[in-house]
Amino acid sequence: MNAVIDPIELSERLKPRILPRPRDAALYARAQREGLSELQARVLAGRLAGYQGELAPLVTPSLRHLAHPARLADGRRAAERIAQAVVDGEHIGILTDYDVDGITSHVVIRRTLHELFGVPESKLHSLIGHRIHDGYGISLPLVERALALSPRPSLVITADCGSSDEPRIARLAAQGIEVVVSDHHALPVEGPPPSAHAVVNPTRDDCDYPDPTIAGCMVAWLVMSLARGVLIEWGVLPQATPKLSPWLSYVALGTVADCVSLGRSPANRAVVTHGLALINRMEAACWRAMAERLGADSVPFDAETLGFQMGPRINARSRLDDPYAALHFMLAVDDATASRHLDTLDQDNQSRKAIEADMAEEARALALPALSANEPAVVVFLESGHPGVQGIVASRLVQAYGRPALVLTPAVAPGMLTGSGRSIEGLHLRDALQRTFELAPEALPRFGGHSGAAGVGVPAERLGAFKAAFLQAVDEQLGGAELFPKILTDGDLAEHQLSLETLAELQTLGPYGREFEAPLFQGDFVVEALRPVGADGTHLMLELSLGATNHRAIWFRALTPGEMPAFGVGDPLRCAFKLNRNRWRGRESLQLMVEYAHPG
Repeated sequence: MNAVIDPIELSERLKPRILPRPRDAALYARAQREGLSELQARVLAGRLAGYQGELAPLVTPSLRHLAHPARLADGRRAAERIAQAVVDGEHIGILTDYDVDGITSHVVIRRTLHELFGVPESKLHSLIGHRIHDGYGISLPLVERALALSPRPSLVITADCGSSDEPRIARLAAQGIEVVVSDHHALPVEGPPPSAHAVVNPTRDDCDYPDPTIAGCMVAWLVMSLARGVLIEWGVLPQATPKLSPWLSYVALGTVADCVSLGRSPANRAVVTHGLALINRMEAACWRAMAERLGADSVPFDAETLGFQMGPRINARSRLDDPYAALHFMLAVDDATASRHLDTLDQDNQSRKAIEADMAEEARALALPALSANEPAVVVFLESGHPGVQGIVASRLVQAYGRPALVLTPAVAPGMLTGSGRSIEGLHLRDALQRTFELAPEALPRFGGHSGAAGVGVPAERLGAFKAAFLQAVDEQLGGAELFPKILTDGDLAEHQLSLETLAELQTLGPYGREFEAPLFQGDFVVEALRPVGADGTHLMLELSLGATNHRAIWFRALTPGEMPAFGVGDPLRCAFKLNRNRWRGRESLQLMVEYAHPG
């Protein structure tokens, strides 16, 4: 039993600590020997502890580092079944998840089938679940929708889902619909669903593909690449049939938005790098519409643009409504159509932000007993919460409290709760849920996900048993580690390093993302000027001095509405900050992006 913490001590524990990242000394030295600057070596050594592989595939991402898709277990079998459906003129269902990874997977499969393989649009059927009414994966409502199609597809290709959906796959198979699963989520302990014709998933125990961290859209891209090869081999397509390389623009977006590893994965780093180069050609209407919406200074896009601008807009649609507007936006063939669908996504994103703010406030209040009891995870049930925003609210709790979080809301099915979780470094969330299932199987009839994020289905009457088992599972993994909100930085920068040249030096190590976070530094400044900005005065515009130089800085969401800063002009300020290039009417200047700061 964890000891209860008194309110004053709890308040102190919940203050974020600015700490330097642990640094792998051997990797730090090796990186410099191989020609990287001290600062670049510092960044690598703070993110790739224990890494023994070659640095070149990570530092200089290239598609030549991609493993051949034939190494995917069941890859050839899946490709031959898809190729046969093309040859025989079958109707094909494309069934994907509703998030960015699922939508981009859908685009890859659909465009390949239609534009490269010549399958008429009339023979392609999009099956994307509604987050609230259908739920994740090959849900029963999606199965019924597929069975109700006329003519009915004889093949369904999944992407970003299907690994844990044996009962629904079996129902489709019993009705004469074969299912090819392409997915990247962890498989259940009993293995791949046996009723599927093929299951392509790099996390399979018998899979020889060297990188199990690739996103669902990348698995779909590899499978469709194999299918192209089979059709050429059979003489159905000419050797000159274009490769799927242009679709890597979509794979880049899905990879970044799904928060798969951009650290030790040469494949993920390569596809994001190459995909960004394709996106910045602005050849597709969806990219042009987004660039126009964000403004000329947003171009060229980087991984942050994908993760914090495009991804949330596409996700917002599926969080609040059906996801087809997102699909139509990605597939738009002209700027006017793309812009019209982007309007819808923008409206949903604004609604999502308002709902998220209310839910986060309620969740923080409900989390206090768990924090006072020093429980290793936060589990909250929001009776009137919107299920589409669970994951975002869980992320906010992780950031605020430095421990894993699960947010649950009522499900559509009577007597059931649905939930999303987010994890911290050192805890594999999907493994923790597997252990929870072993401890209390009746309390967790459905779950899925990966190390950093997961979803659950919990009977309402079993919530207490689920929470107890989950907390035990988390505690077993974390081993009683002290948990607190922490901000890990790459150390200090000298006065002369606060420059656009330093920023360019760091950008050569991109792309940045999950497990390869953008460089964050710490420093002691003096406040020379400050003023609240934004419609509700929650952001702070600052002028900070270090030595003889002054720097413009911005701290987003620094205040709650009506709050005044705890420091003023002339005060010392300890900051955790990023370097940012501020573009204005074609001119560039350095701006510090403050992530957190406190006086002293």
